[in-house]
Amino acid sequence: MMLRPSYNDLIKVVNSGVEPGDEPLIQSRYSIVIATAKRARQLIAGAEPMVVENGRKPLSIAIDELYQSRVKIVNEDDSPEEEL
Repeated sequence: MMLRPSYNDLIKVVNSGVEPGDEPLIQSRYSIVIATAKRARQLIAGAEPMVVENGRKPLSIAIDELYQSRVKIVNEDDSPEEEL
């Protein structure tokens, strides 16, 4: 089964806001899987989806949210509004 978007596409989108010379937020498939799983658990726990859900599963919603830059992945040191 082919994932849409691909891991590589999702990693590029997540890292697109990183300043040149800074370390990318996500450097591996493992990291992106952990981030999407964490957001899916937040959705299961009652967090409000930031994209149209149309009866889709929490993991699919989490992937769309990351791909559309609706949620951001941050380091533990940072503390923005919507944090994974």
